[in-house]
Amino acid sequence: MKTSLSIRNRMIRSVSMRQGEIILRSDFDRMGSQSQISRVLSDFVREGRLVRIGHGVFAKARISDLTARPVPREPLEVLAAETFRRLNIEVDQGRAQRDYASGKSTQVPVQAVFNTGRRRISRKLTLGKRSIRYENDYSVRA
Repeated sequence: MKTSLSIRNRMIRSVSMRQGEIILRSDFDRMGSQSQISRVLSDFVREGRLVRIGHGVFAKARISDLTARPVPREPLEVLAAETFRRLNIEVDQGRAQRDYASGKSTQVPVQAVFNTGRRRISRKLTLGKRSIRYENDYSVRA
């Protein structure tokens, strides 16, 4: 007897089997309709399995020891870099991070900034009150 898994169970299995920390909504396009997938993803966020960091972008979550609320397993900067890799968007460190890493500056960058080259990106990645900023060749003065 062959049993078919529900969309929810297939999505749970898919999330747990994925290597990275980022889950894209498009990863589930073949599993069901848009409304079904949206409903299950909303349930996962409510249950604390995933944390939403952007439109169609989710991160695997764990329960925080301090607040007992779901938090991502990796910092926002790592999640953003993986998100860009998954979306085939080439980015580099922002100017402040490059200057600090090379020793040109002793000021530690507080906010994550990614250089998008000649590409303009409007995608917003946020986690709580923190968000990722972008700089590009149009806004950077050498």
